Amino acid sequence: MVQEWDPATAPEAELAAVVDLLNAAGEVDVPDDPRWRVDGYREYLCCTMPGERRACWIAPDPHADRLLGQANVLLMDDIGVIDLVVHPDARHHGVGSALLLAVARRAADEGVPALGVEAIGDTPAVPFYEAHGFRWAYAEIRNVLDLSTVDWLRLGGMAQGIGSGYRVEYYPGGPPEHLFAAYAAAKESVRGDSDGDLDLRPSSYDPERLRASIATLNGRGLKPYIVLAMHESTGTVAGLTEVVVPRQRPGRADQYDTIVVPEHRGYGIGRAIKARMLFELRAAEPKLAEVQTWHALEKEPMLKVNADLGFLPDREWREYEADVKDLLRRLGPSPA
Repeated sequence: MVQEWDPATAPEAELAAVVDLLNAAGEVDVPDDPRWRVDGYREYLCCTMPGERRACWIAPDPHADRLLGQANVLLMDDIGVIDLVVHPDARHHGVGSALLLAVARRAADEGVPALGVEAIGDTPAVPFYEAHGFRWAYAEIRNVLDLSTVDWLRLGGMAQGIGSGYRVEYYPGGPPEHLFAAYAAAKESVRGDSDGDLDLRPSSYDPERLRASIATLNGRGLKPYIVLAMHESTGTVAGLTEVVVPRQRPGRADQYDTIVVPEHRGYGIGRAIKARMLFELRAAEPKLAEVQTWHALEKEPMLKVNADLGFLPDREWREYEADVKDLLRRLGPSPA
């Protein structure tokens, strides 16, 4: 049922079949989310950070010209990050378990000890992973901003409401070379504030890795937009916010990190840089309809900022983790 699949060499028809599968599942599980497009999907799967690798599998339907399921895993040093989808018509027939077994075997073969996954609340993913022994590690609430509802005049006041001694700078595509070290230092300043987050997205706390991360985003068709708050007297990055617009789903942007360095908090930086970002997106991405962001309920200051900007709570997202050896015991013996 399950076969390994290489998106780098797959014909366009197979890529289109995977996208059709994603959209069939999305129409049932998250009907308000934008649909996927095949444009750029190959690059989305194939481009990875240095030292990381992705493996993919598909489950073709033996009775029809479609896929029953697809899975891929991004293998890092200490964890593999799973993305698995099963067609709504094929659920509860073992397709997901077969794909998960293929993922777990590959992780074991490459010495990766754990697997992590994001599961959207109120979808079949939650009971599926819990039934297979995945442990709930972290929860966030997704918030969505409908750009058609933004009060742009009010937002302009927020963008200007930053303390004296700071200036706001905008960089589409990524920060300039001379700011990589300061940018990475700002990220390093909050490295211990994870609150249990599994950090399933590749992190970038040093300049070289940050440089590779920006290049990987661009290579995957995920265009980054960066707004920085610069502390004028020291030239350091006091705050940053990152938004990515995916070529494969251009109607909705993803908010990545928003960080205010601890010693610069209390000067309106977080609200100002996020407001400025929305103005820049409005100009740069005229087809953009929404921006989505995620926050733990414990992070009240940023939740308040998002509420002020007009973001509305949408769905819970959960991060789960499983030990690879335990998962293999649950799923069955390895083939002879």
